[in-house]
Amino acid sequence: MERESMEFDVVIVGAGPSGLATACRLRQLAEERGEDLSVVVLEKGSEVGAHILSGAVLEPTALTELFPDWESRGAPLNTAVTEDEVYFLTSDSKSIKSPNWMVPAPMHNHGNYIVSLGNVCRWLGEQAEALGVEIFPGFAAAEILYNDDGSVKGVATGNMGVNRAGEHKDSFEVGMELHAKYTVFAEGCRGHLGKELIEKFNLDEGRTPQHYGIGIKELWEIPAEQHKPGLVVHGAGWPLSENGAAGGFFLYHLENNLVSVGLVTALSYENPYLSPFDEFQRLKHHPVLKRHLEGGTRTSYGARALIKGGFNALPRMSMPGALLVGCDAGTMNDAKIKGSHTAMKSGLVAAETLFERLVNGDAGSATVSEFDDNFKNSWAGEELRGTRNFSAAMHKFGTWLGGAYNFVDQNIFKGKMPFELKDTAPDHSVLKPASEDLKIDYPKPDGVISFDKNSSVFLSNTNHEEDQPVHLQLSDPDLPIRVNLEKWAEPAQRYCPAGVYEVVDDGGEKRFQINAQNCVHCKTCDIKDPSQNITWVTPEGGGGPNYSSM
Repeated sequence: MERESMEFDVVIVGAGPSGLATACRLRQLAEERGEDLSVVVLEKGSEVGAHILSGAVLEPTALTELFPDWESRGAPLNTAVTEDEVYFLTSDSKSIKSPNWMVPAPMHNHGNYIVSLGNVCRWLGEQAEALGVEIFPGFAAAEILYNDDGSVKGVATGNMGVNRAGEHKDSFEVGMELHAKYTVFAEGCRGHLGKELIEKFNLDEGRTPQHYGIGIKELWEIPAEQHKPGLVVHGAGWPLSENGAAGGFFLYHLENNLVSVGLVTALSYENPYLSPFDEFQRLKHHPVLKRHLEGGTRTSYGARALIKGGFNALPRMSMPGALLVGCDAGTMNDAKIKGSHTAMKSGLVAAETLFERLVNGDAGSATVSEFDDNFKNSWAGEELRGTRNFSAAMHKFGTWLGGAYNFVDQNIFKGKMPFELKDTAPDHSVLKPASEDLKIDYPKPDGVISFDKNSSVFLSNTNHEEDQPVHLQLSDPDLPIRVNLEKWAEPAQRYCPAGVYEVVDDGGEKRFQINAQNCVHCKTCDIKDPSQNITWVTPEGGGGPNYSSM
């Protein structure tokens, strides 16, 4: 059955901050210059914002550039940061509160807002549609289309109504091709199409390996007398430090008695028995966090990988017929623990660069190489350059020494130290063998402050059409048992925050089981699997989590 096709000037894959910023700016420029420019955004979630998860403290710089009147337009930035607290947790009950002057400058949050990034994206989607952008939620870009000369032609959405065996069901619908002069990939961290493009066009040549973390977050409603709107709490140390892992926690007081709390675990950890989910659950019992949550009710749960290699790992973002923007490329500022403002700025720069090409008669499919320079010369590029050593310092020197280095680099030298630190070991390559007796005994959740994976995934509103091809593909189906189980005790059982992977006993034989229905689309398996045997591809459009205010 032949696919139908639609033609656009620009196709954008992903309705996150970078994709929507690109779309809005393109249409703004078209209106200002009286040009007719067709822009469409594909979003794999059931609605704009359904798959968006972030802490999130938003620096409004790029938003203000895009919509200087965002406040009068009703943008959901309702809680200004009023206070910063930073802690080093030294044990399960003790901590050191850092004086404000000792905190690395990028972590100060004066002028920022605590938000639901999902709600911000919903609002951006409304602004985009008002500007004439077409948005297709529930349509997942499953395939990149190429011209005969190898340039990107556009994308195709996935077929619907295919059963697990690959056969057509009665509900079968063939996917659609969307052709464009230029395609902008804005899928977020570890986008599966962005991953293909980076490999095909060698976009990471000469860069350090990319690095990632897994962020696990819960939303709580707490008693009014405990609520402090605008309070931002960050910290590091215990429990990750017990097992030689890096990362840090966040706890933010939003409006309406809501608190978001989470843990980011750097995926450079070495212990195959480490479980980021269980580290987070025991973290919440520390007095620094527990005093905010006691008496409250957990209302939402989610997880998402984040990309934090920074400036030295940033790939080329242009290729024939396409651009990478936002976290699909890796524009997050790890030093600030923020990526939305830099992602949006990359979208604004992409829009401005493409627009100049298109209105001057560009027929498309070229390499817009000036985009890379335009982004790196923007304030966002300068910001990433100034924090290029931050993540590597934490990986190389650990929480204490790395923190001291970053204080000197950021507060004294303003990010201009005359040398660079580079972390050259990919995250998937560093796991130690399980035979080194690294087992961790995690406490059972109490059901009050800490919880199990199944009840957590339930709160993410995750759902997939059950009878469809498994979207977590194994290059070698036997490898998890043949290699990973013996060498690393099959770490997928633990690094997945949604209980997707299990090793089950099937009549005396060990079997690797994939519970794809549980997948919250965090992409951790695609990143951390030590054999690089798992590839995450998009399931049917609309499947996955349905976050309401994350």
